[in-house]
Amino acid sequence: MAAVAARALLAAGRAGAGGRRGRVLPAAGAAPLCTVAPQQQQQPSPDMKSYLWSRYKEAKRVTKELVPSIMSNMLNPDAIFSNNEMSLSDIEIYGFDYDYTLVFYSKHLHTLIFNAARDLLINEHRYPAEIRKYDYDPNFAIRGLHYDVHRALLMKIDAFHYIQLGTVYRGLSVVPDEEVIAMYDGSHVPLEQMSDFYGKSSQGNTMKQFMDIFSLPEMTLLSCVNEYFLKNNIDYEPVHLYKDVKDSIRDVHIKGIMYRAIEADIEKYICYAEQTRAVLAKLADHGKKMFLITNSPSSFVDKGMKFIVGKDWRDLFDVVIVQAEKPNFFNDKRRPFRKVTERGVLLWDKIHKLQKGQIYKQGNLYEFLKLTGWRGSKVLYFGDHIYSDLADLTLKHGWRTGAIIPELRSEIKIMNTEKYIQTMTWLQTLTGLLEHMQVHRDPDSQMILEEWKKERKEMREMNRNFFNSHFGSIFRTDENPTYFLRRLSRFADIYMASLSCLLNYEPDYTFYPRRTPLQHELPGWSDQLCTGTFRIPFLQETVQIK
Repeated sequence: MAAVAARALLAAGRAGAGGRRGRVLPAAGAAPLCTVAPQQQQQPSPDMKSYLWSRYKEAKRVTKELVPSIMSNMLNPDAIFSNNEMSLSDIEIYGFDYDYTLVFYSKHLHTLIFNAARDLLINEHRYPAEIRKYDYDPNFAIRGLHYDVHRALLMKIDAFHYIQLGTVYRGLSVVPDEEVIAMYDGSHVPLEQMSDFYGKSSQGNTMKQFMDIFSLPEMTLLSCVNEYFLKNNIDYEPVHLYKDVKDSIRDVHIKGIMYRAIEADIEKYICYAEQTRAVLAKLADHGKKMFLITNSPSSFVDKGMKFIVGKDWRDLFDVVIVQAEKPNFFNDKRRPFRKVTERGVLLWDKIHKLQKGQIYKQGNLYEFLKLTGWRGSKVLYFGDHIYSDLADLTLKHGWRTGAIIPELRSEIKIMNTEKYIQTMTWLQTLTGLLEHMQVHRDPDSQMILEEWKKERKEMREMNRNFFNSHFGSIFRTDENPTYFLRRLSRFADIYMASLSCLLNYEPDYTFYPRRTPLQHELPGWSDQLCTGTFRIPFLQETVQIK
């Protein structure tokens, strides 16, 4: 879209130049091909207002004409996207997480987690019963946000550790930009204050990053309780509140509250997806080995898999490991495997082989590699948690990794709408106009540029509201990738909305990352190479399913 906006800007430059021959603009967002010293710039003419507004109107006209051509090449929300070149022909073994990878949950689950944790705060941590008036809002938080434990602030941070102003919340209220800048001496968060490798706040790290889909209720509960204390002028220690909410959310899992509720009404909480079995069957038909490593307990996984795959689900997997305690599973060499019987009883036998059809508990990856011999780039593991599921595997063990990002499908559908395309194309073009017209320093020109900046700011807010009115897209701040996307790009070879996307590709398909222009490269050059369906998974593109 940036390249299309660049073409609009170029066209406007040619059409709006009038008698100013030779004033063709470089691509939007790119540095000029030739830099002219400020004192050599053309002096403003007496009618700069007319000149600037004519360029503005022409750029807007050309942008509007380009929108239909952009809409003819919409992205496919069921495509698989690549950060790193990878051929499925090299993959012999497929591994899977369970929650939000093999199985997806309905909207009711987050409400259940929120309500259960809220009640634990009241009943076990002696929080005011009045917080029960707060209900779970599925439209409040997004995945990947950071939480300042000491200041009790929830915020969105980009790949360069800069806070996106306008997305900092204390309780349920946005914090003014001026206050944020005063607190952080700007909008940058130093490295030593950022969350640790696994997104946690520890050893001096004051930020916690919420990467898990299960963390959405936790962020909302934190914000609601903060809101209650603030509205009622109750003095409290933010660190204690964070710990109590974290412990309550943990207890919903550890004490089995969530598991029992799902097992009791499985049709309410689990989104039945026949395509999960289709994916597993397709891989089995092509002779691929498969394994499951999950933190969830045995009976819970068994009931869920019987519901979405069938009673014979274990026949599809060569190894099944439950309560693995990832990410410790990938790093702790001391914990041995234990066999789990059909009744859920743990046996004390020493494990010499991981047998098909059996379920094992705990263990560690080093013992797993020793017993299976499944090493290196012939293994592809899928999970939804970028840190707990994928980071160690790609950094320490050389496995290929696939991230399941359910939000991807809905965000792409938004990006395919005419309103979004119109807004983003014009935003990119307007940004280019600002960049190239800032050389005009006379008062009239500066006044017009300030109007354009105001419009640009309003359009940025409009763009954020397309995705989430509080925090926007999980993948971008105003211009930069989010910190979430930075980690996704580092730890996942490929990413997709769900495993069902695999059905659109042959078992020997090679994923090639799209070459996107660097800041010092010409967008036009990349755009010419990547026209049509080359490298870009457009919506009308058809891939034969076998």
